[in-house]
Amino acid sequence: MTNAMIIIIAAAFINNAILVQCYGICPFLGLSKKMGNAFGMGVAVTVVMAITCLVTFPIYNYVLIPLGIEYLEIIVFIFIIAALVQMIEKVIKKFMPPLYRAMGIYLPLITTNCAVLGVAETVMDVPSITADLGINTFNVGGAVLYGVFLGIGFTIAICILAGLREKVDKLQMSKHLKGFPITMATASFMAMAFYVFALVI
Repeated sequence: MTNAMIIIIAAAFINNAILVQCYGICPFLGLSKKMGNAFGMGVAVTVVMAITCLVTFPIYNYVLIPLGIEYLEIIVFIFIIAALVQMIEKVIKKFMPPLYRAMGIYLPLITTNCAVLGVAETVMDVPSITADLGINTFNVGGAVLYGVFLGIGFTIAICILAGLREKVDKLQMSKHLKGFPITMATASFMAMAFYVFALVI
């Protein structure tokens, strides 16, 4: 299996940001009531993740490490992510007003979404990634690919939950299960299903 395929499968399924690593739970639960909102959030997160990896990987390796200030990585990454989210927020507000209104507070929250910061931190840990994925090299291209497909895995998870919630909401059930309880139960079963990928591969 090629390095690219290993990275794709690992990012989207084996290390799924939501269902395996438990990153980004807030938008996962908050924006999964409707498929359209869930897909829009997934796309926005994917774009932010991809650009974040493209920017942070070289900054960390060619600026922070040579200067001996790699301990500032989290602060630097948060500033980068905040700037990217601001740009995407303006684009969505201008070209997709309904999606912008539907996302509400969750769009600015991408800035502090631990899934985005998590992917930025993960791709910096090159020795761990290369050992886990079984590949010899991991450059900026691999980092961006990992970020894109971690975002796609995020989108897959949130869209699956949105589809299930739309169907579950139409079922007759005990009032004690409606809303958050049945959503958490559904997400738990999804997490168990994604765990199978790690066992098979």
